[in-house]
Amino acid sequence: MEKLNDTLLYTLDKCFRTYNQFAQRNVRKAGYDITIDQWLILKSVAENPDITQNDISKIVFKDNASITRIIQLLINAGYLIREIHPSDRRRVNLTLTGSGKKITIDVNEIAIQNRTTALKNINEEAVQQMKNLLQQVIENCK
Repeated sequence: MEKLNDTLLYTLDKCFRTYNQFAQRNVRKAGYDITIDQWLILKSVAENPDITQNDISKIVFKDNASITRIIQLLINAGYLIREIHPSDRRRVNLTLTGSGKKITIDVNEIAIQNRTTALKNINEEAVQQMKNLLQQVIENCK
């Protein structure tokens, strides 16, 4: 039986978790009281103003219940406003507040720095090759 550390997908999961902890540490160190998941939701709303909670859940790989809880936390923190959609009462409109826009932009700068650090000494060709390989794994699992 092969050891966990010898399997590619275990290493990939470990890589993702290590990066996520690294990224979260840097956000906290910069003085922001927001999680990476919360920021991803804010960024999704900023990039797609008409986005639904269902679409957010697909983008950030979270179930609808988790998205609802995180959105409520963001509303309580003053980063988001939730309003009932004017023509479809089953939908809601999510809008970033001024402080929501600011923290989204500020944490985005930290995310760029985090990615730069994480990919240091890895050339663009290797990054593209890895993206292609990972996309193939994704396709194989569908």
